[in-house]
Amino acid sequence: MKILVINCGSSSLKFQLYNMDNNEVLAKGLVERIGIEGSNLQYSPKGMDKIVIETPLPNHDEAIKLVMDKLVDPECGVISDLSEINGVGHRVVHGSKYFTESCVVTEDVMEKLNKCVDLAPLHNPANIMGIKACEKLMPGVKNVVVFDTAFHQTMPAKAYMYALPYEYYEKYDIRKYGFHGTSHRYVSKQAIEMLGNPEHSKIITCHLGNGSSIAAVKDGKVIDTTMGFTPLAGFEMGTRCGDIDPAIVPYIMKKENLTPDEVDNIMNKKSGLLGVTGKSSDFRDAEAAMNEGDERAKLALDMFRYQIAKFIGSYVVALGGCDAIVFTAGIGENNGGHRAAICEYLSFLGLEVDAEKNKLRGSNIEFSTANSKVKAFIIPTDEELMIAQDTMELLK
Repeated sequence: MKILVINCGSSSLKFQLYNMDNNEVLAKGLVERIGIEGSNLQYSPKGMDKIVIETPLPNHDEAIKLVMDKLVDPECGVISDLSEINGVGHRVVHGSKYFTESCVVTEDVMEKLNKCVDLAPLHNPANIMGIKACEKLMPGVKNVVVFDTAFHQTMPAKAYMYALPYEYYEKYDIRKYGFHGTSHRYVSKQAIEMLGNPEHSKIITCHLGNGSSIAAVKDGKVIDTTMGFTPLAGFEMGTRCGDIDPAIVPYIMKKENLTPDEVDNIMNKKSGLLGVTGKSSDFRDAEAAMNEGDERAKLALDMFRYQIAKFIGSYVVALGGCDAIVFTAGIGENNGGHRAAICEYLSFLGLEVDAEKNKLRGSNIEFSTANSKVKAFIIPTDEELMIAQDTMELLK
C-alpha cells in the first residue's frame, strides 16, 4: 500500500510518499516560502540525489501540483502514474467540536472543515486546498484527515476553559483546543523512549517553526498547551502576535476604524516576527538582519526566545517538575542559537547545554550535559509517519 502524506503549513508544505508494507519512504520533500519571494521545492527521491527547484509558488495549489509532477517525472519520479497511490493523508489544523479523531474525507467532512476555517485562517484554507487538489489530480483515491487538535483532548477543564461567561462555552464551544498535536504526539513518544521511563515522565515539547506551540506532557498525555481556541494564541510566531492584552483589539479597532475581519487579519497575517521587524516573517531573514545590526530584528528574536522560556517555566509548575525539554520543527531542530538562548534562561533548573552537541542535527540528540538536572533533546518530528499510519488504518 502506498500512502502520500501532505502537510500544509502557513508558508510551507512537507510531503512524503510511503510504502506502508515496510514504512519505507519512496520520496520526500519540502516546499518552502510559499507566497514569499524565494519559494522553492526540495525533492528527495529514494536512491537519488536531492533536487532543488526554485520557482515562484504563489499558493499551495501550485505547490502541490509541482510535487505531483515530480513524483511521476520520467527522470526523477518514483511511481509511473498517480493511480499507484492508494490514499492521501492530510494534516488539518482545527477540527473544532466536529472532529476528535482522524477520518476519511466525505462531503459531510468537507462541509464541516469549511465551518472550521474561521478558527484557523492561516492553515485550514491551505489544508482544504490540498484535499481538493488531490481529489482533482487523483480522482477516486480516498483522502484522510488527521487533526492537530486530537492529541490535546486529554487537557483538564482547568487548563482548557477560559474565564468568560460560561454560556459562550455552551453555545459556541469556546475553549482551548491546542494544535500541532501530531508533532507533539510523535516527539513526546520519542522522548519517553529516550528517557527509558515510559510509565512516569514530565516532558515539555517545543514545536518551533513559522507557527509554534509548546505542550506539557505528563505520562504521555497533554495537560496544557500554548495555542488555544485558534492557533493565534501562545507566543510570537512568523505572522501571528501570540498572547496580547485582549483590550488592545477593540482599542486598535476604534483608533484605526477597523472591522473584526480586518483586525483578525492583522493579528494572524501581519503581526509576529513580520510585524516587529517590518521586513519578513522568516526567522532566518530576521537572524541575518540582526547579524547586520538591525535593532528591530534583534528585538523580535529576543521577544521570541524570552516568551518561549516563560512558557516552559510555567509548564514546569504545571507538571510539578520536568524530566526533559524537547526542541522540534524547523527552528527547534535546526537553530542551535535559539536553543542555547532559551536554555540559558532555564539554567536555574539545573539545565546545562553541551555546546558541541547543540551544533548537531538530523537525528534524536541529547544536547544537555551529563550533569544537567533536566535533559534537553533535539528530536526531528515525523508528523508524516503518524499521518500515514492513521491513513492506512482507516483505509483498511
